[in-house]
Amino acid sequence: MTAMKNKIHTTILLVVYTVAATVNVAAELQRFEHLPTKADGSLDILVIGDWGRRGLYNQSNVAFQMGKIGEKMDVDFILSTGDNFYEDGLIDVEDSLFDESFTQIYTATSLQKQWYSVLGNHDYRGNVLAQLSPVLSDKDSKWLCLRSFIVDSGIVELFFVDTTPFQDKYFNQTKHTYDWSGVLPREEYLSNVLKEVYTALKESSATWKVVIGHHTIFSAGHHGNTQELVDQLLPILEANDVDLYINGHDHCLQHISSKNGQLQFLTSGGGSKAWRGEVNQWEPKEMKFYYAGQGFMTLRVTVNEIGVAFYDVFGEIIHSWRTSKYTHMDS
Repeated sequence: MTAMKNKIHTTILLVVYTVAATVNVAAELQRFEHLPTKADGSLDILVIGDWGRRGLYNQSNVAFQMGKIGEKMDVDFILSTGDNFYEDGLIDVEDSLFDESFTQIYTATSLQKQWYSVLGNHDYRGNVLAQLSPVLSDKDSKWLCLRSFIVDSGIVELFFVDTTPFQDKYFNQTKHTYDWSGVLPREEYLSNVLKEVYTALKESSATWKVVIGHHTIFSAGHHGNTQELVDQLLPILEANDVDLYINGHDHCLQHISSKNGQLQFLTSGGGSKAWRGEVNQWEPKEMKFYYAGQGFMTLRVTVNEIGVAFYDVFGEIIHSWRTSKYTHMDS
């Protein structure tokens, strides 16, 4: 009954959001409630990014291992860090790529939980409103994709940010065409996003604050740092005691520690095609982990602690880290 109520609640909010997305108005971030179901109040979350390739480039193998780990952890939900459908997003709501890259790939019982997804730059090359449409949620009830929104899970709040419109190069280059429906005028859109994220973070009373976007803030990978996010988004995260920033975009698994404070930068972009061997020099004290291969990430969240683990395509843990809310001491 609770699951049914959550589904109805989610569907109603998705319809409201999709209608609002067709006009350029300022509004509070859409909020979804996904409370813990485990007796101890803990949450177990899978994180995957840069995946939708009809099972190719080890996407199916990563999905298989996600299913096994998801069952072992009794996962509560899944986060997608964007670039959900390659190479150019979805054509429309009837595009077979949705079934062939999502529904037919993530078939394990443990993965039939709610997926919360953001858009990546490749998604913006297609029909953005199709990917945001409730029609896709009707086709596959675990799918939910929005631009910027909040998932309230009690002890942790997850703030999803639409990062693609921040990058100047997508507006200046002519190599690809992007669907900016609902984004223009750009300056107003970005101003609203930053204001909404700042307000939501400032007003949050959650024990843990986690921000998810497609693009890197800091990365030693192929794309490297995203200067627009360093300049505009990072100060907001630091000012509001955010614990984790999770992204995709670089096709690797990565953990960078903040120079000052608690903020950790985690990349989970290994859902399919990986850029093997592409890594740039980084300060060793900050670079906790880098893996130029396929895989995914998990989060275990309790009142007192967050635990992070990265898994490779064989389902082996290749890096783990945890922090206490009260001391923020690494181990």
